[in-house]
Amino acid sequence: MPELDHIGIAVRSIADARRLYEALGLTVVHEETVEQERVRTALIPAGDARIELLEPTAPDSPIGKFLAKRGEGLHHIALHVDDISAALESLKARGARLISDEIQIGAGGHLYFFVHPSSAGGVLVEICQDPIADV
Repeated sequence: MPELDHIGIAVRSIADARRLYEALGLTVVHEETVEQERVRTALIPAGDARIELLEPTAPDSPIGKFLAKRGEGLHHIALHVDDISAALESLKARGARLISDEIQIGAGGHLYFFVHPSSAGGVLVEICQDPIADV
């Protein structure tokens, strides 16, 4: 059963945005730059889920374009699954529009793909799975 993993929020500055969450007693536990997405991320645990702050490293990156068009705010919600390949195939079989037909590797080594907002009630939905452990 998928569970809420995180909520992605596009921000111009992680340094500025994290102040609100820290004032509430939350803590950034991990920051990382994901080069292929041209984004800096900061993860903030909040109960059983996390808040992911997303700061572009280039104006023409996906988050940079989002900020230019819509400004700061909710970018996506992410659902955690145990078998990302099965989830991808199931969504394809049901005709869901996907941003990419390939599973990507993101922050912390997590596997992910995105469902287009047109197939998800106007919300960008990320499907993610924990990193595959080295054997």
